[in-house]
Amino acid sequence: MNLLRNRPWSLISRMTQEMNKADVRPSATATATPTVAKKRSLWPSVLRWIPTSTDHIIAAEKRLLSLVKTGYVQEQVNIGSGPPGSKVRWFRSASNEPRFINTVTFDSKEGSPTLVMIHGYGASQGFFFRNFDTLASRFRVIAIDLLGWGGSSRPDFTCKSTEETEAWFIDSFEEWRKAKNLSNFILLGHSFGGYVAAKYALKHPGHIQHLILVGPAGFSSEAVDQSERFAQFRATWKGAILNHLWESNFTPQKIVRGLGPWGPNIVRKYTTARFGAYSSGDVLTEEESRLLTDYVYHTFAAKGSGELCMKYIFSFGAFARMPLLKSASDWKVPTTFIYGVQDWMNYQGAQETRKQMKVPCEIIRVPQGGHFVFIDNTNAFHSAMFYACRKFLSPKPDNESFPEGLQSV
Repeated sequence: MNLLRNRPWSLISRMTQEMNKADVRPSATATATPTVAKKRSLWPSVLRWIPTSTDHIIAAEKRLLSLVKTGYVQEQVNIGSGPPGSKVRWFRSASNEPRFINTVTFDSKEGSPTLVMIHGYGASQGFFFRNFDTLASRFRVIAIDLLGWGGSSRPDFTCKSTEETEAWFIDSFEEWRKAKNLSNFILLGHSFGGYVAAKYALKHPGHIQHLILVGPAGFSSEAVDQSERFAQFRATWKGAILNHLWESNFTPQKIVRGLGPWGPNIVRKYTTARFGAYSSGDVLTEEESRLLTDYVYHTFAAKGSGELCMKYIFSFGAFARMPLLKSASDWKVPTTFIYGVQDWMNYQGAQETRKQMKVPCEIIRVPQGGHFVFIDNTNAFHSAMFYACRKFLSPKPDNESFPEGLQSV
């Protein structure tokens, strides 16, 4: 789960302490143009408590993707107002208003395999900005913002159970797939996006050629994976307070919104600190850091929606309420797990899952990479990706040797 650096309670503590002057400046915009009208505020951004809007999100996305050399098309894909044939509109909405999934599709060579990329919690598709050029050289890359995140529609979050919350993401993704007329694609999910991708693959395996889960969340439950140290912490007054905040759906994004015009300060401190911590040496440049900070701020500060899923999917401590390990025997899609060696997500959950899977499964660990391994060590991550997809990229996949420097588990 893309919970920023470590677990969400660590982030909440970090963000409340980091308040210095922000450095968020505008940059040149990309050429792609959104295809849906966006609501504008009557108040100038400098007079708003939360200086953001849908326009700001899309503009920040364009600025960040201006770093990408490969051409792309950005679009808002209409997924309708509710599941076809259902008497219930999306998310118990009283409105027939259609919802949209923000989508970017990169230029590719004809005949390239299709790779669909899903971001994690607290993120959006722009987090893959360092990967798009390299991956687009071998794949037809399509990246999305999950419903309720980034530049996608942000309906009121009305789910009241784990099952409803999973359906929020799985069903909206399936309507997006239908609207894009996609099939036979490789599906990549990072962190919480890995959980969504895996759950989708369990329900709709016929559309997916290969599943790639990067530092995925949700493979073990609290009963299985809770350490004695964590149990002791949970029994303390600090643990009790943080558990209450979790169950109250208190999110890092709420801190950013609550700080209003001071929110960018916290985000800048976070991006500066986090994306140098596990780097292979290729740290974010000043421009990358500035544009990513701008992008993260606007996606954080916008209306809360998909972020409110956490308490229904995971218990306090990021333990899955409906762990994927229990569904291992039902897996129908060949799968590759990719973890950074310093990732706080435990790859041993993937090992236990593999024992029960009846389809091919590989586990690759990338050195000098943490939870955001695709940012921390881009070259090694790309090597892992090309090896994982050798069946679709190489005329003789069985002759492909395992990349030097990576670890096969």
